[in-house]
Amino acid sequence: LDVDNGRVVKGVKFENIRDAGDPVEIARRYDEQGADEITFLDITASVDGRDTTLHTVERMASQVFIPLTVGGGVRTVQDIRNLLNAGADKVSINTAAVFNPEFVGEAAQHFGSQCIVVAIDAKKVSGPGETPRWEIFTHGGRKPTGLDADGMKSGFDLGVTRAISDALGIPVIASGGVGNLQHLADGILEGHASAVLAASIFHFGEYTVPEAKAYMAQRGICVR
Repeated sequence: LDVDNGRVVKGVKFENIRDAGDPVEIARRYDEQGADEITFLDITASVDGRDTTLHTVERMASQVFIPLTVGGGVRTVQDIRNLLNAGADKVSINTAAVFNPEFVGEAAQHFGSQCIVVAIDAKKVSGPGETPRWEIFTHGGRKPTGLDADGMKSGFDLGVTRAISDALGIPVIASGGVGNLQHLADGILEGHASAVLAASIFHFGEYTVPEAKAYMAQRGICVR
């Protein structure tokens, strides 16, 4: 759930934003459908230099009973503590992890690595025929979001997802660009991700979580 001013929004490459509804209502719907986890990202907190709205996190945590990852404006150990106390199960770090990588280790030492997630917004910068390479952009496990793919419904950036997954020994969640159920399976089978994240295909009723799980099970992927 990408949240701006208390509303779930979705755009294309983080632009042309559409309102998708109330975050608590949407999260509750996904809980009822059987989603494994919910990710709540306050997408303007870092840009605005403010903290994630704790009241919304508290409301969501009181009504949703699956693991909740929260991010946005996380800059200090106290920020993480506040989010965990508000009901988050995991905290996602983005901008602070890029500009101060030691902060990730500090957070893991304080709270345990099981509740610290690093979100990576990656954009492909190599040209045709060049060795694939990406750069990390900030605007405000690891969760690589392909900026070129975000909202395009053309599938995950499997190149960057696979490169990160193969290089690390921790769970990686593919994110950005899902347009159909095959894309979800591709993230696991071709991108080597441990899990996949999708937004607009669920927000706007194109597919349901049970449909996604059934399709992935048919493809031989172990689902909960």
